[in-house]
Amino acid sequence: MERPKLTEVREATLADKPRVVATLTRAFETDPIFDWVFPDPAVRARRGPKVFDMFFDANAAPNMRLVTLDCGAATLWHAPNAPEGGLRELWRVWRAAGSAFFRFKRIGDSVEAHFPPQPFWYLHIAGADPAHQGEGLGAAVVQGGLDRIGKATAYLETGKQANIGFYEKLGFRVRDEWDVPGGGPHFWSMIRPQD
Repeated sequence: MERPKLTEVREATLADKPRVVATLTRAFETDPIFDWVFPDPAVRARRGPKVFDMFFDANAAPNMRLVTLDCGAATLWHAPNAPEGGLRELWRVWRAAGSAFFRFKRIGDSVEAHFPPQPFWYLHIAGADPAHQGEGLGAAVVQGGLDRIGKATAYLETGKQANIGFYEKLGFRVRDEWDVPGGGPHFWSMIRPQD
């Protein structure tokens, strides 16, 4: 009997939540966006798991939460026109981000201001555990989402220039570059297919 490959992709279950949160927390430990939101490493270490716990919950159906078999890589997708959480969502952000709430919100507002006009699947979060980076897990889990959405438009943004080539290999192209106002991080918006 053939053993499953670690690059196989599946839907995450609620039982996977602790491993997904741990993987994404490790993946974003040195991310420039998280560094700006939580400049103190001790605060980042304490708040990061709360943020990814919140993101996991926010991406429940009709959205997609995809993982590799061992949860070494994960993606959290928002479906086109998925309803926003309103005040309830702001309360969750406040609880997760604490005193960094306003930086967090400034990023969120800037991200939304750069969304494309047409409906799109939003690759909100993608990350691989640093211990497994370079093993194809990240590409597999992103491709798993692209396979599920077919020819529908997919959109993401990244705060790392080094990620651009990774996403270009998966069919994305840079749509825009911008900075979060008030000294915030630099972003690259990417889309697939072209708009």
